Amino acid sequence: MNTQSNSNVINLESSAAKRFASTAKELPLLALSHEELRQLLSNQLQSTLDVQDILMMFFKISQRMISYDSLTYRHESQSVAVELGVLQKHRVAYNLNYQGEYLGNIVFSRGRSFTEQELGDFESIIASLIFPLRNGLLYAAALQSALKDPLTGAGNRISMQQTLQRDIDTAQRHKQPLSVLMIDIDYFKRINDCYGHSAGDLVLVEIAQAIQMQLRSTDALFRYGGEEFLAVLPNTCEADALVVAERLRASLAALLINFAGEEISITASLGCATLGSDDSLSSLLQRSDVALYAAKRKGRNQVQVAP
Repeated sequence: MNTQSNSNVINLESSAAKRFASTAKELPLLALSHEELRQLLSNQLQSTLDVQDILMMFFKISQRMISYDSLTYRHESQSVAVELGVLQKHRVAYNLNYQGEYLGNIVFSRGRSFTEQELGDFESIIASLIFPLRNGLLYAAALQSALKDPLTGAGNRISMQQTLQRDIDTAQRHKQPLSVLMIDIDYFKRINDCYGHSAGDLVLVEIAQAIQMQLRSTDALFRYGGEEFLAVLPNTCEADALVVAERLRASLAALLINFAGEEISITASLGCATLGSDDSLSSLLQRSDVALYAAKRKGRNQVQVAP
């Protein structure tokens, strides 16, 4: 079985590892019996809802019960990928399920083959992982849902504030460029008036998907208002941001959205602002908003740059 590399792999040798290390110092794991380790494992896994911490605790304690070198966990639909230890040649994989609910795939590896007894032990201790992992995944999904616009799937205003402030801090600390694009759909009210709000909702969903396709994986898209979106472009100077903005404008102008057998076309106006040395989050957004309204005043379906 091959384990694929993934850019979203989480490095757990940080906060989770440090928290566990401080606890582990108080626990003489080598002196505990197999049954005591099993009880400790069950107790520790129920002490947190953080998937990262759950897997780190499982990895550390279960290694005292079965000799192995690495643990790899993936849950594609929730974009979770975790790699612990050093991957070896011999591997055993398990699909984790609870009453038909898929909880991800876990792979253990080491340099020599696993015995039948060890495979049975894996199945036994994995049972203690199921409920804590399921609770952690549900909690993570709830947190993600709270940060997304329920209609378009783009980030909401709360996640926009968090992400943009983080990216501003990073840009200022490392002296890197940062740009934002304020995107407003032209004459959106006409769509609702002519076709109804169901059509308007469909248009917003299609627009969000079309914008996302033009962005990099490092960029972020948020629904800023009713028909306004904000794209955050880390490590992007003004000239490059203008290229992205024009590409976005052209792709939206070419978009045809089918609703009840009719094709709806749209255009968008965009305001581009690049982080200045004195900019804060609010001033950067205000400058992009000023540029957006300049684009609307000058005829719409165009890009304007903030002074």
